[in-house]
Amino acid sequence: MSSPIGGGGGGDVGVCDVTDASRRRPVSAPPAAGPGPVALRRKIGLWRGVSVLVGTVVGSGVFISPSGVLRHSGSPGWALAVWLACGLLSLLGALSYAELGTTYHKSGGHYVYLLETLGPATAFLRLWAEFIIVRPAITAVVALAFGRYALAPAFSPCPPPLLAVQLVTALAVTLVVFVNAWSVSWTARIQAVLVVVKLGAIALIAVPGLVHIARGHTENFVGAFVVRPERSVGTLPLALYAGMFAYAGWFYMNFVTEEVKSPERTLPLAICISMAIVTASYLVMNVAYLAVLSEPAILASPAVAMNFAEKTLGSFSTIIPILVSLSCMGSMLGGFFASARMFFVASRESHWPRLFSMIHVRRHTPLPAVLLLYPLLLCMVFVGDVYSLLHFCSAPRWFFMGLVTLGLVRQRLRRPGIQRPFRVPLLVPVTFTLCCLGMVLASLYADPVNVGVGFLITLTGAPVYALTASPWGRRLRRRWRWADRLLARLTVEMQLLMEVVPQEVVTY
Repeated sequence: MSSPIGGGGGGDVGVCDVTDASRRRPVSAPPAAGPGPVALRRKIGLWRGVSVLVGTVVGSGVFISPSGVLRHSGSPGWALAVWLACGLLSLLGALSYAELGTTYHKSGGHYVYLLETLGPATAFLRLWAEFIIVRPAITAVVALAFGRYALAPAFSPCPPPLLAVQLVTALAVTLVVFVNAWSVSWTARIQAVLVVVKLGAIALIAVPGLVHIARGHTENFVGAFVVRPERSVGTLPLALYAGMFAYAGWFYMNFVTEEVKSPERTLPLAICISMAIVTASYLVMNVAYLAVLSEPAILASPAVAMNFAEKTLGSFSTIIPILVSLSCMGSMLGGFFASARMFFVASRESHWPRLFSMIHVRRHTPLPAVLLLYPLLLCMVFVGDVYSLLHFCSAPRWFFMGLVTLGLVRQRLRRPGIQRPFRVPLLVPVTFTLCCLGMVLASLYADPVNVGVGFLITLTGAPVYALTASPWGRRLRRRWRWADRLLARLTVEMQLLMEVVPQEVVTY
């Protein structure tokens, strides 16, 4: 029977486990449950993969973050250098993750790689952080940005009311959850359409900016590398964090490896193509911002893209908030699609309740895992100060990414003979690890309170792991038969309600 966190899901692959609650034994799924075996299907090819990555990475960050990067970097020239550095750092991480994704064919991203290289305790803490703070906070921030931008044309020049923003945001989140629960194919198709919308928004910013430069307006770049005297070394990590927030999402293909066609070829190619598109787009957009808007104007703007559009597009500028809101929608769609797979795999590995490793018998989507974060996300949209949570989750997030690539280095040294279809020079994961850990240490120096709170929130998962998923906790649970029986009965009822069963074939 399953436990509250560490069930027995991993050993039942191949069984259609709709359990009779009274007899406590598995019975077969109905013959008409759906076409073919119940499992996640490989429906993501190269260009779908590129659209998933570009669609998820390009969210609200590049339309909002430029002021934060410029403020903490100290000058326009150094701001562009930070954007380029963030793109290169993301590429190093993405290449390292590509090697891991072609070596370990399981979905789940960070969680699986930590599990395979550094052990279950570290993997569980990353999973706990994803559940308790990282994924809800990041998704809520992007979702609220969608609500604000979607309503901006209707309430211009005044900001939209908070309650209206929250209601529209809740509807958008509900739509994203519904699409992810309904069909993998529809998720990928909508994401592909939204990628075209994102590229259109980028072009509407890049082209007027480049035309402005071509006409000889380069005065904003004079003394571009002269740093403002108030900037200190300790603020540079904050500039990197602001930039990396805009690049976040380059690892999402690794969350869905089991649904990628020919992952040994598709994963590295999709990652490289996507990061080239995103980095080039971000650099061109920020050059355009800096060419048209003065440094004080960018620093004073909460939404740089809007100010840019008002100055270059005139009455046509109202289309920008609509395009930005659709860009945020694409980011939410891809983020939900990927994060659900982490909880799905963790449940299959007995680190999460068994229900979340089950798949809808007709839709072939991990319905319980998709629905997992929905209630918490709605609470954050309506109640919490979501933006302060970003300060708490940034450092732990990058700390665990550094641990993932540290695990890759460790496996390279300890198990050199393991088959690696895609292999990067050892310098790549070493450099990425040092950069991640260096950013975390620098941010701890610059902002010890928020960083410390973030790590304390993450460490609340330690007692949960000790009681439920550790070997000691599993021995202790043998005395809690009543809890196992209660959870098993609840699992059966939820299976029947959602029409889900464990996957019937091994997909890794």
